[in-house]
Amino acid sequence: MKYLDEIKQSALIALWFLFLTFPIMVVRVNTIEHTVQWRWLNMLYIGAGSFLLSFLWRQLMIQRLSGSKKTSVVSIRIGNLIKGIGHNRWATRFCLLFAILTVVVFPFLFSSYQINIVTNALLYVVLGLGLNIVVGLAGLLNLGYVAFYAVGAYSYALLNYHYGINFWTALPIGALLAALFGILLAFPVLRLRGDYLAIVTLGFGEIIRLILENCNTFTFGPSGIAHIPRPGFFGIPMDLAKASIYVYYIMIILCLITIFVVGRLRNSRIGRAWIALREDEIACQAMGIDKTKTKLTAFALGATWAGMAGVIFAAKTTFINPASFTFLESAMILSIVVLGGMGSTIGVILAAFLLILLPEYFRTFTEYRMLLFGMTMVLMMLFRPEGIIANIRQRYEFLGNGQESAKQSYTGIRTS
Repeated sequence: MKYLDEIKQSALIALWFLFLTFPIMVVRVNTIEHTVQWRWLNMLYIGAGSFLLSFLWRQLMIQRLSGSKKTSVVSIRIGNLIKGIGHNRWATRFCLLFAILTVVVFPFLFSSYQINIVTNALLYVVLGLGLNIVVGLAGLLNLGYVAFYAVGAYSYALLNYHYGINFWTALPIGALLAALFGILLAFPVLRLRGDYLAIVTLGFGEIIRLILENCNTFTFGPSGIAHIPRPGFFGIPMDLAKASIYVYYIMIILCLITIFVVGRLRNSRIGRAWIALREDEIACQAMGIDKTKTKLTAFALGATWAGMAGVIFAAKTTFINPASFTFLESAMILSIVVLGGMGSTIGVILAAFLLILLPEYFRTFTEYRMLLFGMTMVLMMLFRPEGIIANIRQRYEFLGNGQESAKQSYTGIRTS
């Protein structure tokens, strides 16, 4: 009876969907020959497809609401497999050696196009890990993160155009300027959280973009800045192919530094303060944590990585304009953090590669890109809200004999 009811509901939904799409998908009017074409085969496809999708969706929702034990068993097995690889010294060394060899030889085995799209993915890895500090660890929703990205890019372009400053000098300057803008944004929003914080940060990102677009005398407005020099290596001249390989290795080094620094920050005193702020702001303040300093450091450090990524972006493309820093970029970076897993470093890296590389390799579905992207995000939020790879946190338990033992617990998995 349960399945019969579900079939009836799915059939009603299919009929209703057929009624709504009938004038568009079935009836085709040829205005030139004044004829009407009836495409009944489309009606069959739409009815069968909507019925199957509705039935599958209902089964998934029933499984989700009932809290199926199979999902938890699979998650526990995956968690145990990851922990087993981490504790196995030889497996860890083999994976590390394989990753190093792949990274080193990749530019010499693939074309410049492949190198460029992988470099773009690495760029979004740095941006995702930077935003992960603000959103994933500190729990501060920032929808204007692209503003710091723009500050870094324009800092290098303008300093080089007006003062002749090279890439390596502009890299720390762009990071410092982005951190300064992060602090300037953090001060007015210290008392805001949730939707209000999101609205203010969104407005800040749009303000930066509009200033860059309308300040024609200094930033050249919508025309942008062209002929930005690529990174140099002791004055050695490089063609486009060699410069692409050089930028690729720069991004690899920056990604490794970002992963190391973010990992150390998460396990440090300030990292634990960020997590406490994310979990409960009132309890965090009651425990004696300086809420103001914690938020300022989160915004400043998150903006620092966006500034460095912006400098590299300007050097890589050799041309920037305000159209490169719209809200869609902030939404993409935030999607990487949410899809990968809030606070999860490995998850953010995996999500960045998926969201940047898959659209490039599946250009056949260009017209349906945003539709597929939206469906993926909806399904992830419904069936795996913790992300692709949930954040791994340490939990300390006191044993009966008074000794303390530390255990790794995966989000959403019971280990006790």
